Amino acid sequence: MSTTGATVKPAARAGASRTAWLLHPLVRPIGALVALLLVDAFLVPGFFHLEVKEGHLYGAIIDILNRAAPLMLAALGMTLVIATRGIDISVGAVVALSGTVSAMLIGGSTPETPMALALAAALGVALLCGLWNGVLVAGIKLQPIVATLILMVAGRGLAQLLTDGQIVTVYYQPFFFLGSGYLAGLPFSLFVVAAVFAATLLLVKKTALGLFIQAVGINPVAARLAGLRTATLITFVYVFCSACAGLAGMLITSNIKSADANNAGLLLELDAILAVTLGGTSLAGGKFSLVGSVIGALIIQTLTSTIYSLGVPPEVNMVVKSIVVFAVCISQSSEFKNILRRSA
Repeated sequence: MSTTGATVKPAARAGASRTAWLLHPLVRPIGALVALLLVDAFLVPGFFHLEVKEGHLYGAIIDILNRAAPLMLAALGMTLVIATRGIDISVGAVVALSGTVSAMLIGGSTPETPMALALAAALGVALLCGLWNGVLVAGIKLQPIVATLILMVAGRGLAQLLTDGQIVTVYYQPFFFLGSGYLAGLPFSLFVVAAVFAATLLLVKKTALGLFIQAVGINPVAARLAGLRTATLITFVYVFCSACAGLAGMLITSNIKSADANNAGLLLELDAILAVTLGGTSLAGGKFSLVGSVIGALIIQTLTSTIYSLGVPPEVNMVVKSIVVFAVCISQSSEFKNILRRSA
């Protein structure tokens, strides 16, 4: 009896260790990204080819990273909102509004407003949008989807009013560096994302902010009774989310050298929510992963690039995304995880 027990227990522990890594929240998004890259490696000629031109690094991988920068910023902000059981569907409108403000203030080849002041004003508008959402959600207690729906409609409408529905073109060369410039051979937008990611990671890991966000997401009532200022915290995450969207809007405007209030950031909020979900953050709130959200954004952009590279009609993009969402959500369900544990 004792000998059998001694042999069974190590075997059970070995089986558990073999499946433990499968249950890690980052395994599935990383696996999905690797699978997409392998598909590209086999089906897209020269996908991993990199070359240096005029001191800058070029290639399909660099292009994906550059194009994913606005989405990565939006996903970082959305991660903290979702971690508090919230949602922000006004991200695309904030992108359009901040991009419009920056483009209108900078103007032509000779800026009407100093660029630093124009960027600060655009970011300030984004912060006010986040404050508006936070007050509606935390102060007036509106449902997050309803509160942010108001700004989703009003924000883009305001951007269209400012531009009379026209595309505002920017000719100021230094402004273009923000979204399409290069630093140390890499797109400057990646350094913007890295700076925001590092600052956010430090805040949630080196301070109590991350623990407070998790506490509010798990049980907001208990968190409030424990002494946390839940209203202030919830307002902060919406302000932060809008700030990230504002930065994304300026990157997009700088990259395309114009502000299109009608189409800029259109459906970006859905991609941001998808990226956060793909990264392993639960829509039920609580635990979250900033790294996972960045990986999720890369998955979406790689998937989009793959579809275009293979000559698949763009209309199929949304269908493929829905299939990916379905597969990832199923893999994150508690029943699926129980099946994995039983199979061990």
